[in-house]
This record gives sequence, structure tokens and C-alpha cells, in this order.
Amino acid sequence: MQELFKIYKLTATEASQIDRERNLPHLHNFEELIIGTQGAMEHFIDFKSEVLAAPFVSFVSQGKTHRFQPILVEGQCEIWVLRFRSEFIPETIFQLYAHYQQRSNIDFQADACFYRLTQLCEMIAGEMSQENIDYAVVRQLLSTLFILIESERKKRFPEELQFQKTQSVTFKNFLTILEDNFRRTEGVNFYAEKLFMSARNLNFICQQIMQQSVSEIIETRKLIEAKNLLMNTERSIAEIGFDIGYQDKAYFASVFKKKSGQTPSDFREEMKRLL
Repeated sequence: MQELFKIYKLTATEASQIDRERNLPHLHNFEELIIGTQGAMEHFIDFKSEVLAAPFVSFVSQGKTHRFQPILVEGQCEIWVLRFRSEFIPETIFQLYAHYQQRSNIDFQADACFYRLTQLCEMIAGEMSQENIDYAVVRQLLSTLFILIESERKKRFPEELQFQKTQSVTFKNFLTILEDNFRRTEGVNFYAEKLFMSARNLNFICQQIMQQSVSEIIETRKLIEAKNLLMNTERSIAEIGFDIGYQDKAYFASVFKKKSGQTPSDFREEMKRLL
């Protein structure tokens, strides 16, 4: 996806078209939030298939293999699809990964809470249709959307709260410490010591939840912030690299290109064109 953020409403016409096409499992390099208000969907994700009738919500983190098949119910189907890059909400993206690692699909009740979700989608779509889009407004509305979804998830699946308490507290504490320290040149041992545990155990927990090592998560957070700064400031590439813990500009540029597929300069120019 070239855009920083995209929202569209999938209707019965598009659902019928998708049904006629060959729809294979795939993965993508962006985050995707799916909110169904009418109809149903068959969703293959986490190596299993599930059919959900509206209202429903599904979050697909980048890199997850999935197949989304909308289904008409009495000729009706209406599904909001929101796609965005991880750097669009850098402060909360890892929390989303943790929240939806165990359960990507959530069936909702047709109540006031879900009605507020659809209202927020309408508001986001309205802002995105403006000639001069205020992405700060879109970010705020998107964050509110996720807060409401998380509130409902806690009510619907209280057993997962216990799972989080017993299995994911360390990981969430790690994310909190990471948010305060990712700009420093600290490695795995620094975070393990802060959590009073061994580097091996911390790596094991991160692999279980994120399928990434501690070092990979630290580097990913650094690069998300680098993209955020390249997109929203006029600071030099060397300054941005130094700010997130890379002392050498060439090394920072090399890591950035290896991870994102383009140089920091190319990324900045692309963002200027998009925004």
C-alpha cells in the first residue's frame, strides 16, 4: 500500500465481485481493521477459518497470512475496511499486536457501542474526503476506535484478561520500558535487567507473543519512530538517526533500507507526495 492511511466501505456489489474472483490467502505490509455492519464474512487467519455474522470486528496485523471473504445475507453486505501503515500510530502499534495476537476476530452485539464504531468510521471517511486532510484528526479518531473495541473485547472475553495477567504482563512491561528507552543504544540485557529476568527468558516471551526477538522488536520500534520523524519533521537524516540511537548516518540508512525497502530520503519524498 502506497498511502499512509486508507478507508473504504465494501458494499454488496463489491462483495459479489470478490465472490466471483479467485481469492487466495495472502499477507500485506500494512495493518488492516475490518468492521462489518451488515452481511457476514468468512475469515481465514491464524491458520483457521471462521464465519462471523455482522456486527463483527477483525484486526489483521502486517505479515499475518489471511483471506477475507465477504458474504451477502439477504442480499446485504456493508463492511468498513481501514488500512494504515504502522508508523501512522507508532505509540500504540505494539500494544495492538499484543491485544490481537490470540484473537483476531471479535463478534459484537448490535448495541450502542457498535453504533459508535460506525459513527467513527463515518467521521474518519468524512475527514479523508476533505481536500486538505488533517491526519492528526484521523489518528485521534482511529485511536478512539481501537479504545472502544478494546473495551468491548474485555467485556466479551474476560478469560483473556486472566491470560494476559498470567502470560503477557512481562511483555507489556517490556513495551512500557521500551517506549521510554528505545532511543538509547541499549540491548537485550538492559531490558532483561529492568524486568529482573534473564535475556533468554525475555526473548522466549517475545518470540511466543510476537514471533520476534527482543532485538528485532527494539529495531522495529526505532524504525517506526524514524519514519514518524521523517514524515512529520524537517530534521536531517543524520539527526534522526542519532536521535534514535544510530551514531553513524550510513549505518542508519543501511538498516532503514534493509527493513523498509527504501532509503530514508526516498521514504521522506514518498510521504511528501502522499501528504
